[in-house]
Amino acid sequence: MKYFTQKELKKLFNVIEKKKSNPYRLRNSCMFNIGYLCGLRVSEIGKLKFDFFNEKQGELFCPRLKNSVSNTVRLDDKRKNLLKRYIREYDIKDGYLFVSRKKNPVSSRLLDKLMKDYGRIAKLPKDKIHWHTLKHSIAVHLAESGADVKELQNYLGHRKIDSTMVYFNFTTKQQESFYKKIKIDSQIV
Repeated sequence: MKYFTQKELKKLFNVIEKKKSNPYRLRNSCMFNIGYLCGLRVSEIGKLKFDFFNEKQGELFCPRLKNSVSNTVRLDDKRKNLLKRYIREYDIKDGYLFVSRKKNPVSSRLLDKLMKDYGRIAKLPKDKIHWHTLKHSIAVHLAESGADVKELQNYLGHRKIDSTMVYFNFTTKQQESFYKKIKIDSQIV
């Protein structure tokens, strides 16, 4: 399973935010940030609608595909403010949140192309430059931060716990935490 380290993710987001000549920079930054934080598949980004965002609560309803459970994710302040700014500047009042130049929902093809372009510019490892790496990244980052398996299962919308367990293969941080818990009396062994 491939995932971005926090350092790699920061490089990716920096590249997106610094492409000032791109008229879709704010939209792209918002899509990538929301996609990461909410753990969305490439096909799920295009399904997000304006009325899925509860600005007052700072929550976004996430329609999940592939037999997953749709859920609502509370956005952190950075992503909530980014989404509010995007909605205001692009004058989004209804319909799909993220649209193409032709006003159609963004396609998986466009998102894959953007990921490849931004990933190449950020000099990320080629084998990691896929949209699904964002979903894996938030899952690993949350697992490393101490989220338990049931919390992560709910957050990602997994129906089966087995789908979530892959993110709990021992990372270095988890191993260190585990070894600190082991208390074996050296007199016994």
